[in-house]
Amino acid sequence: MRLLTFLRFYREIRKDGPADLDWIQKQGLLAVKLSQIFALRPDMLSIEKCRQLQKMYRNASTIPSEDVERILKEKAPSGFYDSIAWFDEEPLAAASVGQVHRATLTNGEEVVIKVVKADHKERFHKDVKRMMRMMRLAISLSPKLRRVGNPLALLRHVEDYTTRELDLRNEIKGGADLESIQEELSEDFPMPKLRFPKYYPEMSNEHVLVSEFVKGKTLEECINDESLPWDYLIELFRIHGAYMFGVGTFHGDLHPGNCIVDQDGNFVFIDNGAICDAPRNVSLSLFNFFEELSKSNHDAAFEALLAIAGQRPSDDRVEKFKSRMQEIYEGFGEKSVGEQSLTDIMMKTVRTAVEDAGADFGEEGFPIIRSLMYMDGLVIRTHPEVKLIAEMGPSLAEFREGLDMEWY
Repeated sequence: MRLLTFLRFYREIRKDGPADLDWIQKQGLLAVKLSQIFALRPDMLSIEKCRQLQKMYRNASTIPSEDVERILKEKAPSGFYDSIAWFDEEPLAAASVGQVHRATLTNGEEVVIKVVKADHKERFHKDVKRMMRMMRLAISLSPKLRRVGNPLALLRHVEDYTTRELDLRNEIKGGADLESIQEELSEDFPMPKLRFPKYYPEMSNEHVLVSEFVKGKTLEECINDESLPWDYLIELFRIHGAYMFGVGTFHGDLHPGNCIVDQDGNFVFIDNGAICDAPRNVSLSLFNFFEELSKSNHDAAFEALLAIAGQRPSDDRVEKFKSRMQEIYEGFGEKSVGEQSLTDIMMKTVRTAVEDAGADFGEEGFPIIRSLMYMDGLVIRTHPEVKLIAEMGPSLAEFREGLDMEWY
């Protein structure tokens, strides 16, 4: 993405009226991925703009039917068509990396077939490199940007998980890894409401993925038809939070289009190719921070963030840090997410921790913060009256006990 293209892209994102989604998609995969991140930033954009950008999760441009047939003939494993009894040429959904089609196997099982679009890799990596050069220039002019806004960390994170998404075999591996963790935790921290789709490795490869057709609705669809009760959202936080805080290995792109509520009321994680690992010092410090916030122990919460710094700052810096944090969190426990976005508060928190306490969240710390942004965006769109931190309290206490947080 060149400078002028980026400037127009940013204008499309930030302007008052609707963004030109067709134009954004034509700028390539990086533009689409960045749009998806902005879609979960109701602290920066209007709710209406966020909702429009969220169409980029599942309603991307589609591949012409003749091209899908050509891709399958050229890229699918040998013997692929021997197992297919019916294939729907009309896509069920299209996302930035690929699109899915319903099909039926010769044994009667209903499946979806994901097909990676035309080769994105070369253009995507070129766009990332250009953007990196622009960001390095910006950082040279404002060094604090590296640790506060951390645009390089964001770009590397986007590049990493997108590259993995482009190889559909990673989705099978990621799903297996998360399911294995679920089984390991089943006695101390059961997650009966979580499941993963069945995959067909023998029919899949880098370019084509065959998996179970999950009957249900995505979280995005549940939000749109207002069928997502609060107890489901808090259960989703309990599940995803266990992976983030307790294990440190988690689904790195769990936006509303990547989780299905099936007909039995279970959460089904899909698009499992982007599995992330959070540094232990960051995930544990953030866990301690939120746990103390949920108890209204502000000083202890602020102390928890100091653990992210390489060494404890001087007394003067600590005093300045805590003073600014008190200003940020004044009245926080009494405000709903509709009145005060957790994402907005977290951005101010990160900035203050970096500038006044010398904390360094690192490039690897961004995915866990991004996941919290996703949760915040979901709550703002569905239950803006909720006081999120207070509601998180019971789950955080369960993490402490069931995930043996004291061991780390």
